[in-house]
Amino acid sequence: MIVRREETRTIWTVAELLKWTEGYFQRLGLSTPRLDAEILLALALSKTRIELYTGYQMLVEPDERARFRGLVERRARKEPVAYITRRREFFSLIFEVSPAVLVPRPETEHVVEAAIRTLRPLSKVRALDVGTGSGCMAVALAVNVPGLLVDAVDLSSQALEVARCNAQAHHVADRVRFLRGDILAALPTDAGPYQVIVSNPPYVSAMEYEKLMEDVRLYEPKLALLDTRSENQDGLGFYRELAAGAGAWLEPAGVIVVEVGAGQAGAVRDLFESQGFLHRETLRDLAGIERVVVMATR
Repeated sequence: MIVRREETRTIWTVAELLKWTEGYFQRLGLSTPRLDAEILLALALSKTRIELYTGYQMLVEPDERARFRGLVERRARKEPVAYITRRREFFSLIFEVSPAVLVPRPETEHVVEAAIRTLRPLSKVRALDVGTGSGCMAVALAVNVPGLLVDAVDLSSQALEVARCNAQAHHVADRVRFLRGDILAALPTDAGPYQVIVSNPPYVSAMEYEKLMEDVRLYEPKLALLDTRSENQDGLGFYRELAAGAGAWLEPAGVIVVEVGAGQAGAVRDLFESQGFLHRETLRDLAGIERVVVMATR
């Protein structure tokens, strides 16, 4: 929070507030203190970050400082910046987010990229997004693949409300159908066949969950993070169900693209191969971690 005894000063500039807040966030151990400070101050002032850069010496009024203080206090409690701003960029698109959905992450963009490579050469294509959350993958696919029809499944009605808003905001609501239910069991009889299935399922084991950063563990939906399907709590429960059932919904030579946790790629490949899938490729994220597994039906 902004220390109130310093509020006795009559003048605070953008530069001074950013410097103070960056230092405060550094002392709290936040990973991106400067970026967080800039995003929150821009929100408090109803400006862009570029406008902050060009207005470092601009005076910040007491009511604006009060709004900023409230935002800083929320971040100090480790609330993710995306939940404070209600926005997150994904695949060069702006998505609404809420505590009902995971915050979209850069790693998941690799899933979308792999799916687009498969879908773009085809015509009259259909795709399925299992565990759609904010709808970021379903919407990004529909925006980038003209004519694509997407079914998007999630168990959470609150998440689907957010996803519908994002589909409307990006003008693809007529091509994305949202279905509430438990992964593949949610699909109606008229669903599919699909050329591509994408999924970022819950893959965090119970042991790993307790070690997650507070930003994630305290605020992001447990339903979307924790693997509850695995009896031995290895984080692979949802992949087992997808491997067993996805083939029935895919066309011949259809592709399933899944995000995986660190160290899970080999086990996920084995699960799908045991169900008759062929390994097409495994993609690494920017940290060099095997993050996306692409499998194909025979």
